[in-house]
Amino acid sequence: MTCVDKANVFRAFAWFREIFDGRAQALPDLTADHMYIDACALTMVQRPWTLDVLITENMFGDILTDEASMLTGSLGMLPSAALGSGPRGLYEPIHGSAPDIAGQGKANPCGTILSAAMLLRHSLNLETEARQVETAVMSAIEAGTRTADIALAPAAPVSTRAMGDAVLRGITGP
Repeated sequence: MTCVDKANVFRAFAWFREIFDGRAQALPDLTADHMYIDACALTMVQRPWTLDVLITENMFGDILTDEASMLTGSLGMLPSAALGSGPRGLYEPIHGSAPDIAGQGKANPCGTILSAAMLLRHSLNLETEARQVETAVMSAIEAGTRTADIALAPAAPVSTRAMGDAVLRGITGP
């Protein structure tokens, strides 16, 4: 688990580190460290596999999630969750509601669908069902069903509904 901040420039982040360090000490089985936001952004591009859980405030989190989305090919692919100490969480794609393309059939539903898989796993303790949803998303993409943000030429992109239907078929069968 890595605390991401910019405490070397913004002294107000010192409190963030103190809170992180205090919580990390309460979890002795956890490996915790610190990284400045610029170094984290660089590491995310060069060696993303070296990062696991990032703890940061909203602005840096927003920047890093947008950057991370491009490692998957699109902002529309990534799920997210805001989790507390219990089983409850707030699950949503990292891109939010995408109001600029709402109702046009252009949005990639995979981030939303994968957020539902996270809900199944983390809040409802339904691991098998979560894996089934994740597998269905991957299968739809591997079969060539892709919205405009991840479409590969010369294949034509599909609509939001068509992508969702392809994933649903992967869960329920033809």
